[in-house]
Amino acid sequence: MEPNTAYRIVKLANGAHSVHSLAHHETFHPVVGPVAEAEALYVRQLRLPERAHRQEGEFVLWDVGLGAAANALTALRATRGAPCAIRLLSFDHTLEPLAFALQHVEALGYLRGYEAPLERLLRDHHCAFQDGPQTVTWDMHLADFPSLLAQPATEKLAKPHGIMFDAFSPAANAAMWTLPLFSRLFRLLDPDRPCALPTYSRSTMLRVTLLLAGFHVGIGHATGEKEETTLAANTPDLIAEPLDRRWLQRAHRSCSAEPLWEPVYRQARLSSATWEKLQQHPQFRR
Repeated sequence: MEPNTAYRIVKLANGAHSVHSLAHHETFHPVVGPVAEAEALYVRQLRLPERAHRQEGEFVLWDVGLGAAANALTALRATRGAPCAIRLLSFDHTLEPLAFALQHVEALGYLRGYEAPLERLLRDHHCAFQDGPQTVTWDMHLADFPSLLAQPATEKLAKPHGIMFDAFSPAANAAMWTLPLFSRLFRLLDPDRPCALPTYSRSTMLRVTLLLAGFHVGIGHATGEKEETTLAANTPDLIAEPLDRRWLQRAHRSCSAEPLWEPVYRQARLSSATWEKLQQHPQFRR
């Protein structure tokens, strides 16, 4: 296989290794490394071990931004031994980071033990395997995520219990952070199936976007250099620290709070119409 020159392995300050995208000028999990960030941001905030062990039948995870598979594999290790089966749906527009990562298993140790299913995922966009006593079904949706969400066929996808949302930043990939995208994502959820969505951003713009899309939104765990992340859910029961009216007033004063309505990055104050809608959210009417 020819070497991939679009990515490179970088060593982080704490000694962990990660993948750097030369095209986007961004490093995957840039501060604490792939596994530590995935554990703090997704495993703990989604309460994966606890919820998977309570689940009968199948526990469904959406992995938005497969990248080099660090989030997905960390989640699988966290749920290993749960009595339920795991169904994992990964989404990305390219498999190049994963193919590159598999050439560097020695540096990216989190891949060890999963090389065979990952090779099948690369080749067939699907794999099913036993992870110890647990049955794992893993499907790869290789497509532009915003375009895919707009298709009626997404209604037939397995409804998630959790969504690991790990797109490149809004400045680098604005199409992944628009209000129409999160509104569509919220409508695809099963209202009778509690689902949480953590993500690394704590921006006011993102939190306003999630609220207007219909989610309940709270303050997420610290990870790396970030003192806060963001946790959204379709039920307040999964939000430990919901945003309150003091946050709402800060959002009203912010210079960068208006959602992205189109896939073009910009910063703007809340419009009067957005401010009115935001105040009507059930989270702020208690």
